[in-house]
Amino acid sequence: MDDSRLQPDLDAETGNSGTGALVVDPPVAAAKPRVSARVVTIARIVLLTVVIAAASWTLLHNWSEVERAISHMSWTTVVGATVLVAVGIGCGTLSWQVLVDDLGTPIGIRRGGQIFLVGQLGKYLPGSVWAYVLQLELGRRAGLARTRVFTATVFSLMVAVVGALIVGALALPQLISEDPSLAWVRWLYVLLPFGLICLHPKVLTAVANFGFKLLRRPRPTHPVRRRTVLHSLAWALGSYCCYGLQLWLLVGSDAKLGGRQLLLFVGSMGIAMVAGLFAILLPSGAGVRELVIVTVLAPLVGTGSAIAYAAVSRVLFTLADLLMAGGAAALAAIARRREGPYVGDPGIGI
Repeated sequence: MDDSRLQPDLDAETGNSGTGALVVDPPVAAAKPRVSARVVTIARIVLLTVVIAAASWTLLHNWSEVERAISHMSWTTVVGATVLVAVGIGCGTLSWQVLVDDLGTPIGIRRGGQIFLVGQLGKYLPGSVWAYVLQLELGRRAGLARTRVFTATVFSLMVAVVGALIVGALALPQLISEDPSLAWVRWLYVLLPFGLICLHPKVLTAVANFGFKLLRRPRPTHPVRRRTVLHSLAWALGSYCCYGLQLWLLVGSDAKLGGRQLLLFVGSMGIAMVAGLFAILLPSGAGVRELVIVTVLAPLVGTGSAIAYAAVSRVLFTLADLLMAGGAAALAAIARRREGPYVGDPGIGI
């Protein structure tokens, strides 16, 4: 697609002259704040506080199991596993951001990190929808159209599911053979051919337009470019590889593992993540993700140790989520002191 065609949309989003289909929220006049604006601001702060508290509670709730499991691990193993999870989360952020950037003016890692990483903390509340609600609100306050953030989020979910199912094929046969009760997981692969079709830019645009029509929201007219979808999928696959390597590193402190087990763990993390994604009533897929991990690890280290490693992995994910979100907010605060706030700064770097 010719980049020049995007200019009207870029101008519309940045407030310059021009016309485009990507409609943003009208700028707020520099007048006395309305009561409704104050209520929204208070609600945003309360929601952010609650989700951080929920993530912290998850960390503390599983600490006893984690402490027992890591007692025989070296600090390099724990730190290395945490770094791998953080890198995986970073890959997931970039998978989302390349889609956002293709829909308008590139937002940069400063704004993208704030919106995605802090918004992702909403998954620790029951009902996965809170993460997306928080992302939409943070995106709006960062000066992005809700249409743009919503589109990128829906597209990134499709990419994440397809990527998880692709790597999950590495572990599916052994997973079902070890625990026949997990045979339901293979029904998730009914989604794969539909997901691959939906990743075509024209289909993505058609799906988004239909959704926006139902929601009575402005619809983008420019399709996402094919290379953007491929880049997003590559980043998503990279995140699952990091998550699987994290598990391989943890278990490697208790069992002799090779390349075959690494592929198994990458695949199992893909299935675990997508299964947890569909458990929308559970905070961050709690329980479902651990069931998949324990089923894969039990034949290697025993059920008790498998449960402990699943708990360690859960806590490392929570810790990495908090560190990454806090780091994004801190970097944004530093940038604001040096450069001044940008228009629509969400102001979460405190």
